[in-house]
Amino acid sequence: MIQQTYCKDKEKNIEKLTQNIRRCASQGAELIILSELHNTLYFCQTENVDNFNLAEEVGGNSTQYFGRLAKELGVVITISIFEKRANGLYHNTAVVLEKDGAVAGIYRKMHIPDDPAFYEKFYFAPGDLGFEPIKTSVGNLGILICWDQWYPEAARLMALNGADILIYPTAIGWDINDTPDEQERQLNAWIAVQRGHSVANNLPVVSCNRTGYEQSEESDSGIKFWGHSFVFGAQGEPLAQAGEEEQNIVVEIDLDRTEQLRRIWPFFRDRRIDAFGDITQRWGK
Repeated sequence: MIQQTYCKDKEKNIEKLTQNIRRCASQGAELIILSELHNTLYFCQTENVDNFNLAEEVGGNSTQYFGRLAKELGVVITISIFEKRANGLYHNTAVVLEKDGAVAGIYRKMHIPDDPAFYEKFYFAPGDLGFEPIKTSVGNLGILICWDQWYPEAARLMALNGADILIYPTAIGWDINDTPDEQERQLNAWIAVQRGHSVANNLPVVSCNRTGYEQSEESDSGIKFWGHSFVFGAQGEPLAQAGEEEQNIVVEIDLDRTEQLRRIWPFFRDRRIDAFGDITQRWGK
């Protein structure tokens, strides 16, 4: 995982990512995760039609560039792009690049937030590809994106569809006006809910966040992205945890533990699917 800061210069961001990708590969990494919308500053702090100029197609410049890098280094890379699907139709999209540089698959963010400084509904249509893991040479990757991480249904459906690991490219941080106590509560909740996905599904969970302060274009406020990227094993055990500093995290994950855990904790055997119909209701009956 690459946890880094970003600046206004897209080329500098990509060059910095490239250096970090090379460092991770040199340490033996086979799968490299980048944070959400990593080529630029987090532009969703404002609603600005000019920001649509940042969008690109799957198969465009980012896909080609990082695909060549994946092939050169012999690694799988997950990237995050502002996808232009058609005129007036855009998505927040993860693209998984195989070791030969080819596109293994894509995931379009399903849950789209609309909060102060996170005005994503202005830019992104909800995903329409469902919760389908992407098959790669390093396993079936259950890619979800940021706001998706609060929804146990998303993690469960990825697990039911055969994910070997849950991966969350992320851009989350604090409102700088929040109190330190509130900031701590938010951070702890963010970690706890994803750790729960690990335990409930017997799957490793990887969450790769950006870090650093990013100023809003239209006000004196901004977002302090909190970093704290982490990896939990398939029983919720901590395998790695960053702080707020820039950091590359290289960690070995045992995907075979899932089978053993599901034998001793057979959550999937005991699911009462006959009684779960109401889960598709907006609120109760």
